[in-house]
Amino acid sequence: MKRVILSFTLLLFFGNVLQAQELLPFVENFTKSEYGGDNQNWNIAQGKDKAIYFANNHYFLRYNGVKWEKYTLPNKTVIRSVFADGDRVYTGSYKEFGYWQRISGKMKYKSLIRKDLFKGNSDNEEIWKIFKFNNRIYFQSFNEIFIYNDGKVEKIRFPFQISYCYLIDGKVYVASVRQGIYVMNGSEFIKKANWSAIDHNVIHNIEKRNGRIYIFTKTNGVYVAGESEIKAWENALNAKLKQEVIVTAKFVNDSTLAIGTGLQGLYVVDLKNGTYKNFNRENAIKNNAVLSIMVDKENDLWLGLDNGIAHVEINSSVNVFSDNLGILGSVYGISTIDDGYLFVTNHSVFIYKNKKLQSVPNSQGQVWDIYKIGSKYVIGHNDGTFIYDGNQLTRVNGVNGGWSMYKSEFDHVYFQPNYSGIALYRDANDFSKFQLLPNLRKPIRTIAQNRPNEIWAADNYRSLYRIKYDKNFNTTEITNVSQKNGIKNDFGVKIFVYKNEILFLIDKIWYTFNPISEKLVRDSIFNKAFKNISDILPIDDDNFIVVNAGLLYVISQVSNEFIWELIPEKYYEGKLIYESSKAFKVGNTILLNLDDGFISYELGKSNHQANEVKVEGFYQGNLITENTEVAYNQSVEIDVVPGNYGYNRQDLFYKLNGGGDFERVIKGQLTLNNLHSGDQRVDFYFFNGKEYIMVKQFNFEVNSPWYFSFWMILVYILIISGSFFLYYRWNKFRYIQKLELKEEELKHQQKILELELKAENELNVQEYEKHILELEVQSKSSEVAGKSLSIAKQSEMIENIQNLLESENEIGKLKNEIRKVIKINALNKHEWEAFETNLNQIHNEFIINLTRKFPSLTSKDVRLCVYLKMNLSSKEIAPMMNISFRGVELHRYRLRKKLNLTQDDSLNKFMLTI
Repeated sequence: MKRVILSFTLLLFFGNVLQAQELLPFVENFTKSEYGGDNQNWNIAQGKDKAIYFANNHYFLRYNGVKWEKYTLPNKTVIRSVFADGDRVYTGSYKEFGYWQRISGKMKYKSLIRKDLFKGNSDNEEIWKIFKFNNRIYFQSFNEIFIYNDGKVEKIRFPFQISYCYLIDGKVYVASVRQGIYVMNGSEFIKKANWSAIDHNVIHNIEKRNGRIYIFTKTNGVYVAGESEIKAWENALNAKLKQEVIVTAKFVNDSTLAIGTGLQGLYVVDLKNGTYKNFNRENAIKNNAVLSIMVDKENDLWLGLDNGIAHVEINSSVNVFSDNLGILGSVYGISTIDDGYLFVTNHSVFIYKNKKLQSVPNSQGQVWDIYKIGSKYVIGHNDGTFIYDGNQLTRVNGVNGGWSMYKSEFDHVYFQPNYSGIALYRDANDFSKFQLLPNLRKPIRTIAQNRPNEIWAADNYRSLYRIKYDKNFNTTEITNVSQKNGIKNDFGVKIFVYKNEILFLIDKIWYTFNPISEKLVRDSIFNKAFKNISDILPIDDDNFIVVNAGLLYVISQVSNEFIWELIPEKYYEGKLIYESSKAFKVGNTILLNLDDGFISYELGKSNHQANEVKVEGFYQGNLITENTEVAYNQSVEIDVVPGNYGYNRQDLFYKLNGGGDFERVIKGQLTLNNLHSGDQRVDFYFFNGKEYIMVKQFNFEVNSPWYFSFWMILVYILIISGSFFLYYRWNKFRYIQKLELKEEELKHQQKILELELKAENELNVQEYEKHILELEVQSKSSEVAGKSLSIAKQSEMIENIQNLLESENEIGKLKNEIRKVIKINALNKHEWEAFETNLNQIHNEFIINLTRKFPSLTSKDVRLCVYLKMNLSSKEIAPMMNISFRGVELHRYRLRKKLNLTQDDSLNKFMLTI
């Protein structure tokens, strides 16, 4: 209940305070916090460089469409006047006047006064106006005028106090405060005849247009002077002006007049039909006291206010309806009525007619949509569906949140997407009867249709649905097409119908539906022409709007080409309603809803061209020139100064060093960071709807970092050389150390090796000696065995002989017995064979080596070699071989030859080597 009362109170208040609200040209306001100066702006001028200059109390301001510059006079006095001529900008102040020139990116001041100019009665003069006449510059105060020519200043004192001087028909008109208008002729002043009607009036402007002279008085309105008479201006506005204090006025052209007042802001008058528009604090500008007016080179207005600055684009294709008080709210739908508009907002339904804005009773709340059928308007409201017949609003059903209304040419019904699904109406004259499509209980935002019994629907949050139904509108199939096609990010689906084809924008990709494969397929034409757009707004069959990088473009098609027409961002910056922006076409004008009103945009009047722009780069606040040394890794600020301030101002794009994508230049300023050293090139482009056209190139150079400077490189060379030298010395030292260690190690290893070799040699010698000893032992054993056998036989034989000698007496028999004993004690064959076998086993290795080296040796030769190895003498060998001593010697001789030994070689020693 409290909410209803509060809303009703606000709407009553709204109806009272917004009676003067109307569709106006766009106004760009600048507050003192933006330009950084004082409140009051006494005078404005546009220079040859197209920059705008302001006399802003204690400051001299310069604005180039990108940034503000602020300067003060050397004596810090208040600046009252400004005038641009060529490359000079003249200013006038308290007891001071001179000119400014732009040098190296900054304004420099040159004073023109002499010490004697402001003496005597001139001690308290301020220069309130500056103008050029006959190639001379005039500096005017209320009591005197100073004429500057060829470096000299001439002073003329008025015979009376004046307000201002004006140039009319090549003459200087002087408006006195109390005595009327005079014409200045040298140092003489001649009163204007037949103009006594304006005596005792303070004149604030005189201009001539269409053969008539207009005189603007402070409190008595406007007068018009003809050939012979002067009379009050015949316009309904004149009576109002007498109450609102005329401060300044300026003709824009032959048919447009701008009048600035002290109480009610600015009036722009159309002299053809006598109508006017009023710009004041309630609807457009920030202050009602207009101190100065300047018409720029685009025929737009600049206002110097008592508190702030305003730029009024009266020559623009864009008009704005804005609610500065916030009572209107965000606009969601617009429809035209006779001499006005009907539009719906998040607060209510409003009707605008005869420059008055009023709320429709009983419409408070969130309103989404308005749709005209005949003379009635269907309203989609949060609380249901309403009908407005031009007089009253009636709730016809409880379908909440009707986002839009769609007339089906296939099923001959009306569909209404809403919070709960889709409602359908069979009778356009009775919206109380409706039907919800069965089995669909989702918030549906938009729909489209290209065949009967089928609808494409986009959920308010995510997913695209294909809905089929029978002739009684009973659903037969509901398919989540986006999910079926594997599209995971299907939030915020857009449905767009163009040239009778339905397209779907899902996650910035365009799709169409292939009825044969029943799948979504990417549309090559739209994906090529409109990639990366975030939203699309239908207008009609020939035009639509796309949102690309936050900018709005009106799209039209010529043959097979899409033409892009930019709507400059400043008209809607930060005011678009996400997911709810709509375009409404009225004749050749597009109405676009905003969060505080709407804008109207006239199609086909865009004159955006690739005009020349000026680019200024600044490093540490100083203008970049050919001699500027930009340090490495420092910021560079670039101002892209346009040739225009109004509707035709270009939105530009840039590329750094020719790489990457086209980046947008935001509000004419660009800050480059993290630049690499070397030559830098910034190319600036204008997008004409088809292609990017380069309009300017800016080049500068970034120094190498300090650590790559000449001296640092020299230091690096020294450090590297020193490092290499130290490294060399260190490596040499280490190498020597390693060599010494290696030498010591080698000596140590050699010593160890020597010890090992010595030990091994000693071991080998020991083994050899052991082997020799074993051989000797074997030989001695054989020898002992042979001798033992021989001795044993001999002993046995001797003992037997002794026994015979003792027992036998007969000589003959004794002889026979002795012979018998000798024969018996001689070695028998088996005993020799056993002896030789044992001998061969003892000397087996020797025999094998001997026979391998000398295979021609006989067994008898081998036996002799064994006996020789045993170191037996020939005498000892003879009985063992059963040959004579002479036979042994002969055998030894033959053996020596077989062994290839000389007479000097010892057979015994040779046998020991085998």
